[in-house]
Amino acid sequence: MHDHFGCPCCSTLFGDAYRAQRQQGLQPLALTVFLRRFGDRSAALGATLLAAAEVPPSAANAASFNRVRVDQAPDGTRVFVGGTVLPVDAAFSEAEALAIRNGKVLAVGTREQVLREAGADAKVIDVHGKTILPGFVEPHMHLMPVAMGSRWENVGVLNCPDIAAALDRLRQKASTTPTGQWVLGGQIDPSLQDGAEDLSARLLDQVSQNHPVLVLNASLHFGYCNSRALQLAGIDRATPDPAGAAFVRDAYGMPNGILKGGAALMRVFLAARAMAGVDPVEAGLEVCGKANAVGITTFCDQATGAFGGPSDISTYQAMATSGRMTTRLRYSVLDALGREWERMGLGFGQGDELVRAVGWKIVADGSNQGRTGCQREPYLNSGDTGFAYVDPHELKEKVELRLRQGWQVVVHGNGDRTIDVILDAYEQARACGVSLARRPRIEHCSILHDEQIARIRDLGVSPSFLIGHVYYWGQAFRDNIFGPRKAALLDRAASCERAGVTWTLHSDDPVTEMNPLRCIHNAVTRQMWRDPEHALAAEECVPVEAAIRSMTRDAAWQCHSEHEVGSLEPGKFADLVILSDDPRKVDPLALKDIKVEETWMNGHKVYVRPS
Repeated sequence: MHDHFGCPCCSTLFGDAYRAQRQQGLQPLALTVFLRRFGDRSAALGATLLAAAEVPPSAANAASFNRVRVDQAPDGTRVFVGGTVLPVDAAFSEAEALAIRNGKVLAVGTREQVLREAGADAKVIDVHGKTILPGFVEPHMHLMPVAMGSRWENVGVLNCPDIAAALDRLRQKASTTPTGQWVLGGQIDPSLQDGAEDLSARLLDQVSQNHPVLVLNASLHFGYCNSRALQLAGIDRATPDPAGAAFVRDAYGMPNGILKGGAALMRVFLAARAMAGVDPVEAGLEVCGKANAVGITTFCDQATGAFGGPSDISTYQAMATSGRMTTRLRYSVLDALGREWERMGLGFGQGDELVRAVGWKIVADGSNQGRTGCQREPYLNSGDTGFAYVDPHELKEKVELRLRQGWQVVVHGNGDRTIDVILDAYEQARACGVSLARRPRIEHCSILHDEQIARIRDLGVSPSFLIGHVYYWGQAFRDNIFGPRKAALLDRAASCERAGVTWTLHSDDPVTEMNPLRCIHNAVTRQMWRDPEHALAAEECVPVEAAIRSMTRDAAWQCHSEHEVGSLEPGKFADLVILSDDPRKVDPLALKDIKVEETWMNGHKVYVRPS
């Protein structure tokens, strides 16, 4: 069974892409490009990056800063004055000035103190009343899927409020695409966009009958294509369904353009040759630029291997050796490739300050909005309780094994029943004498009861909340999926804060867009996009200082990087963001509208807001 609105963690698309090309005797096309750049030493690369030819205009400014080499610290001292410095230290103090030298923080304090310590040769930078924070840390995203999606026409909810608008945008794309060439779209999400639940060939034929059209669901579990695409892919009534996937059919047995599962999607991908001519390293560097544009200087990939297998790490290494990687990367390897990681001898902490392995990722259930998160009680107006992706006994064995090997174990869990099982696994490991000192995590950790929060505190587990669940899907959870009582248990950051649990916020990009200020807004206000006049469980709103900490200091701690990033304290890397306004002083509803003026990483300016 596949989750219609799941996430890239559990999508089989990229593994299916790699296998499908190998089975047809093809060398994966992204591999061809990579080998051309980096030679046989990277021959393990089996990635498949789906891309159109052009870089979206929105990425151009951020990407341009990637041309600056940032792998070495700059010489000299700079002092930032004339604004407010929030170093996000343990006291959440406020300072007047910040000095950086040779890529690291030198001093924080009063203007007089910092200038004295910086010395007479320091370059003084007046920020004219703006606010300086540590660079934001995004603790859960998916680097390669984001890189892939950035090249397709984005017809997701941020650009297209409903399916009709998505079809219009694709129609416009077709009008500027030479006849016969493919029109490629992504990020469609019928759970958020009103209109048809699926894009059948009948609907996509309205986009164009002269162009083959292919559109990816945001989950990467489903795709949609028009009649011309089916024809070019050789899919008709007689075509058998691939193992574990399906060409959805109409009442007469004809494929209707809905592609269910990675293997079905790949049949159309291979016809499109949509992966040709792509450089995965450059695409990854562009994602770094986009992250800089929203103030991020460190992010953590939470399913390494799901894209191209172990070769994902080759891509990361090539990004780092390019000298143009402007976002630090931490990553968790996907449990499904356990034997591959063991064969490589990969272990916790391998890497350096730019790219480092920190976690072992296990996916225990699906998504609540897709009704595959495993629940204690059935979903609203349903007898369905979702399902577990991993048997509870097997999960306990996996957790104990990887903890014993020294990994930080990171488990995806959305439903409350799944969270029970995850906590049981951590509890059993501890009872067997296994240390939980590596800061075990629960990803999304969506539905939390009081007794589960108490267990989380007792075990020293750290949850990370996909806070966009509240903003984008809150109204759906309240009215259609759970009902008001259970929806109030979603993303209980304030309750964790009161209990003394260290928690963070994340985007799960491409599920929701990387944007720490939007995440902070969501946690502080719990405003719902579809019902903006109401907050979902207002008692779970957190203070803005706590929300800031969750995306700086605490996120760095959760990613085992608090010794080097996450706060502006002497000796740490000079990774910082300059904001147009002080988040503590604006109307909470305006938090998401604060502008990122500049982003600095390793003492280099890597982003400037266009004037």
